[in-house]
Amino acid sequence: MDRFGAMRLFVRVAEFGSFSGVAQQIGVARSVVTRQIAALEAHLGTKLIARSTRSLTLTSAGTAYLEKCRVILNLVESAETEIAHERTTPRGNIRISLPLSFGTRRIAPLLLSFAERYPEVGLDMDYSDRRVSLIEEGFDLSIRITRSLAANEVARKIGTVRMLAVASPDYLDRHGRPQQPADLPHHECLGYTMAGANLPWPFMVDGHLQQVSVRSRLNGNNGEVLAEAAAQGFGVTCQPDFIVDSFLASGRVEQILADFPVPELGIYAMLPGNRHIPHRVRVLMDELQEKLGAAPAISGAHGE
Repeated sequence: MDRFGAMRLFVRVAEFGSFSGVAQQIGVARSVVTRQIAALEAHLGTKLIARSTRSLTLTSAGTAYLEKCRVILNLVESAETEIAHERTTPRGNIRISLPLSFGTRRIAPLLLSFAERYPEVGLDMDYSDRRVSLIEEGFDLSIRITRSLAANEVARKIGTVRMLAVASPDYLDRHGRPQQPADLPHHECLGYTMAGANLPWPFMVDGHLQQVSVRSRLNGNNGEVLAEAAAQGFGVTCQPDFIVDSFLASGRVEQILADFPVPELGIYAMLPGNRHIPHRVRVLMDELQEKLGAAPAISGAHGE
């Protein structure tokens, strides 16, 4: 293996924390990976990884070498990309994680259009509402809808989602229409557990964010189920526009508290690390951002 190949393999093992996991990712036997790392350590004349029966940890030399490898590999990839030129045809595979409802409703058509436009790009699409570990699970990109990100997460904001409080006409006839967010504790509310159990609902009241505690007999981790429950008269739910728009269009639910907007959620393209973004991934993010309508801004990553 060449010097840069050995560096790339070491970075993979260091980030993944497992010889066998990396071997499975690249489709070789575990012994191949261990031999290559051992050869690299022999070449450098020092131990990079302390091995135990349960885990791998970097030595002090390994930690220092990892940071230098990242810098060198980023420079190499940037140089290769510049030589290949940014307008070359994207090629290669993209493994992408997508939230279930938003992914199937809004992103899937865009991905199919992308696949048709770029036949040399392969897409491996994983639809799930769980929060994936991009590095450990080998994802190139994930789409996440959230109100905030952790400081160490690398992401580009590619759009926003409006949140709407809704209830069925039948429910509102029976229980009355809330006039302000402070009325909600007196109503049956339908809780979305993926956001966290028993969290208050945020509304803008007179220009200030107000958190309203609500009670919920029915809770779930799927917004479409909660929207259907609201349509059947079980109570009030607060869901993103891409879920409730069809319910509103059919008249099965009505928007309430329209004068007290719920803060929007951001749509983010999450990246596995603070490194050069492969051209094919960058082109896909650009296309999603263009269709979903956010200004280009990457937090924590080497952007354009």
